Amino acid sequence: MTAPRAARPPTTPRTFTEALAAVTAAVRPEELFTGDPADAARRYRRLARLLHPDTAPSDRRAEAGTAFVALGRLWEQHHRGGSGDELRTARHTYRLGPVIAHGDIAVLRAATTEHDDPVLLKIPRSPADNDLLEREATALTRLARHGDRRFHAYVPTLVESFEHEDTTDPTDRPRRINVLRRTDGLRPLTDVLLAHPDGLDPRDAVWMWRRLLVALGHAHRAGVRHGAVLPEHVLIHPAEHGLVLVDWCYATTGSPAAAPALVERHRARYPPEVPARRPVTEATDIHLATRCIEELMGPKAPKPLRAFVAGCTLPAEPRRPHDAWRLLAELDDLLHTLYGPRTFRPFHLPATT
Repeated sequence: MTAPRAARPPTTPRTFTEALAAVTAAVRPEELFTGDPADAARRYRRLARLLHPDTAPSDRRAEAGTAFVALGRLWEQHHRGGSGDELRTARHTYRLGPVIAHGDIAVLRAATTEHDDPVLLKIPRSPADNDLLEREATALTRLARHGDRRFHAYVPTLVESFEHEDTTDPTDRPRRINVLRRTDGLRPLTDVLLAHPDGLDPRDAVWMWRRLLVALGHAHRAGVRHGAVLPEHVLIHPAEHGLVLVDWCYATTGSPAAAPALVERHRARYPPEVPARRPVTEATDIHLATRCIEELMGPKAPKPLRAFVAGCTLPAEPRRPHDAWRLLAELDDLLHTLYGPRTFRPFHLPATT
């Protein structure tokens, strides 16, 4: 019997494409990291540099984000000599699942607690964005403590927020991770836009508008401004007519202040005070929310609703509505005039492919 052949050390990728292929194909850490610890560390750092979303080709950043997280998981598994499928904090042990979404600054990874409660781990792509995750944790904590409990379902529930040194960054800087309770069946307004490119029946759009104003009224009364009410941050439950306003990373709390950042690809959506670095107010959120609903309705909006939209999106911040609750009452009066007493309209959204 011949002796078993020694495993050949994996070759070191030299390009983004080679690194992506290596990490995508790897199932076990030994497929990427063999040899002495110094060699393994050098290989990890090279792969991380090649796959980091900030340095990847602009048209392949989504792929890079997925591979970058997978690389970190495999490196942690190699580093700890364990399964790498768990993450432990002082409060919980999380069984990690797949990455299920890619945001502008973070990826969302499915997980379950030791009690089988479904959660999402929101992990920033770069430690440089830890401050935005901290803002979200601050905003959600304030809403949980000071918001009206009747409306808590309109915002995510923060389970905990912690710093984790998972070595997924070549600099070994810890990342701020927010753990959010997971709710199934939610779809972003971007899915509604895709399903109704010619405009949504205003009678369907207005229930989303009403619930969005409830979410904002709830937040504003607690002293929180969202700062980035964009279609991908507004999630609806089509069958139950539910709504959750997510991604509070751009929020301001307490006294009005300038937004910490804006989503660059949506720059044209923002009212003038945001790019001008003036304070974000309740009127800022109302402007952004109204633009979302305006886009949903498109040309199908009747003239009275178009006039209502215009009043909510005036360029001058002081002239816009600031009280979401009062605006909701005014909207209800207008809807009664247009459509009569409210009735439940079933809403179906086709599954995405």
